[in-house]
Amino acid sequence: MDNIKFTPQDILHKQFKERNIGKGYDEADVDAFLDDVIKDYDTYNKEIERLNDENERLRAKVDELNRQVEVGSSMSSQTTSRQPVSSATNMDILKRLSNLERRVFGSQLDGNDNSNDSHLL
Repeated sequence: MDNIKFTPQDILHKQFKERNIGKGYDEADVDAFLDDVIKDYDTYNKEIERLNDENERLRAKVDELNRQVEVGSSMSSQTTSRQPVSSATNMDILKRLSNLERRVFGSQLDGNDNSNDSHLL
């Protein structure tokens, strides 16, 4: 905004020097044109203000969302650190479960009691 030379008020109140140098411009035509320029200037200024306000609002929203993400990730890491650590991996658990199913369903089919093989569990 530092590069703007004229405000709408500057344009409105501008006084031009009069000279009799022959054919000149229609004063009413120049005034009507400058009135349109002033209206456009006002419109641009209002749009710039609106966009600056929206930009400020969006920056505040981004900051708020970043704070929420930080809080969420810190809570997530605290929750993860509080969970009990198991020495058995998922693969170990699946192997044990598979062996148990073979024992249970295999003994039902065969009619054999394989309770002595508890070392597989």
